[in-house]
Amino acid sequence: MSRSILFLLPPGFKADGRREFCPECAEIWGFLHYFPAIKEALDIRYEAIAQPRAGLAAALGEGRWNCPTLVLAADAPYTDHQAVKAANDRFYIDSARGIAGYFAALYGTPVPRGSA
Repeated sequence: MSRSILFLLPPGFKADGRREFCPECAEIWGFLHYFPAIKEALDIRYEAIAQPRAGLAAALGEGRWNCPTLVLAADAPYTDHQAVKAANDRFYIDSARGIAGYFAALYGTPVPRGSA
């Protein structure tokens, strides 16, 4: 079975003349800390803050550069989760809450508080 790819921004990067971090990427790292078995099942890749983000553009096409993004493996179980989108013949989820909701549907983890 191939692995789904989780694209994240690095924990710290330079933007707007200062060091910053991505709150949504940090949210996903927290989720993976709660559920390390899910982390081990993923191919985690860091993207640069500059756009276009090469790995995401290669996987999903131009203009799809949001991090975090989970690109589902071709043989990944598909659920009818509302956050799943499609591009370049691939399925993906491009938000932290959507990714956590997908994992809840797939693995039975708790759903994010405040999600639909």
